[in-house]
Amino acid sequence: MTQEKDNVLSVFSTVGAGPGGNGQNVARLFIRLKNWEDRTSADRSSFAIIERATKAFNKIPEAKVLANNPAAISGLGNAAGFDLMLEDHSGIGHDALMAARDQLLSAATDSPLLTRVRHNGLDDSPQLQIDIDQRKAQALGVSVADINSTLQTAWGSSYVNDFLDRGRVKRVYVQAAAKYRMLPQDIYHWYVRNSSGSMVPFSAFSSSRWEYGAPILERYNGYASLEIVGEAAPGVSSGAAMDEMEKLVRQLPGVRGLEWTAMSYQERLSGAQAPALYAISLLVVFLCLAALYESWSIPFSVMLVVPLGVLGALGATWSRGLDNDVYFQVGLLTVIGLSAKNAILIVEFANELHLRGLALMEATLEAARMRLRPIVMTSLAFVFGVLPMASSQGAGSASQHAVGTGVIGGMLSATLPGDFFHSAVSGDVSR
Repeated sequence: MTQEKDNVLSVFSTVGAGPGGNGQNVARLFIRLKNWEDRTSADRSSFAIIERATKAFNKIPEAKVLANNPAAISGLGNAAGFDLMLEDHSGIGHDALMAARDQLLSAATDSPLLTRVRHNGLDDSPQLQIDIDQRKAQALGVSVADINSTLQTAWGSSYVNDFLDRGRVKRVYVQAAAKYRMLPQDIYHWYVRNSSGSMVPFSAFSSSRWEYGAPILERYNGYASLEIVGEAAPGVSSGAAMDEMEKLVRQLPGVRGLEWTAMSYQERLSGAQAPALYAISLLVVFLCLAALYESWSIPFSVMLVVPLGVLGALGATWSRGLDNDVYFQVGLLTVIGLSAKNAILIVEFANELHLRGLALMEATLEAARMRLRPIVMTSLAFVFGVLPMASSQGAGSASQHAVGTGVIGGMLSATLPGDFFHSAVSGDVSR
């Protein structure tokens, strides 16, 4: 609100809870930025603000403060970037797992492909352990259930019932006054009613000691685990960053496991299916064309034009420095269909003219001449239709850039040099 006052509109904070767990030393802040039109320069983007905030927060020795964007899809993770679970497959214990975590975070810090890699949880901290001598408690007529109920109510809280207050239903919780639960020795001021109705002090059957342990123990797929989150470095794809994390985990000593979770799991799942889906799509298109034209040569010649559109889409995306993400893949499927459409218009017509008795060269030239204008018109119409997506600005413009740029590049390469290739291929098919 001071150094970033030109970019930040408001800050909302919650104390006592965070993405890694609950505690008095945990807090979360939600930063609301000003509108897009008020932050047009690159140094006022959310990514630039996070970079500056991270450098400022690293200078705070008393706390660990992390800045990150929220997850792209609500409910799939707590922050943008990758999300993985470091698992203990060999049962080496919590201390060894924490040591492996520290080694992994240190290696990730040195990697140029990764940034802001951290443990999404609370570090081990001092805890007050209360030991109950069950034999003494049983001799005094005190049940373990009553002991647990008294501790929960006095030091934590217990829900009692609801009541109406000015038309609203509110919940009633019972808890000890603050001065009776501030220090470890305050537990000896408490009493538990035994089976005969007498009050027995905690000092008669319990003792307390300090120990060091984890505020919360996580398990994932049945294994003890720790959640590690992070982001790809600027200019690095999320897939490359995830591959780097898998490489670093394999270098850890002992038997370790890694499971992707949240949106990273969906990314890995969909990324592995992409080659098979493209292959199936091309096969289905080929079989449909073969059934439609009752020929194997025409579908084959049509499919030969598709690489021209794919190369154009890849070239346009690479020239703008965009990633090979899911939005680009959607645009690539569109380019494949449109490239096939242009090929069909020339190849099929040239084949029909040749079957009617025209010579090979004459049929080819006539098909190219007759079909050139509809091919150019439909292709340019589609290019201009997606031009606003390629030049869009504001929220969501990155995904629109990926779709629009790929489609424009693919259509231009499939239309301009593709028409000459269509003519050459149609001549071969007629022959």
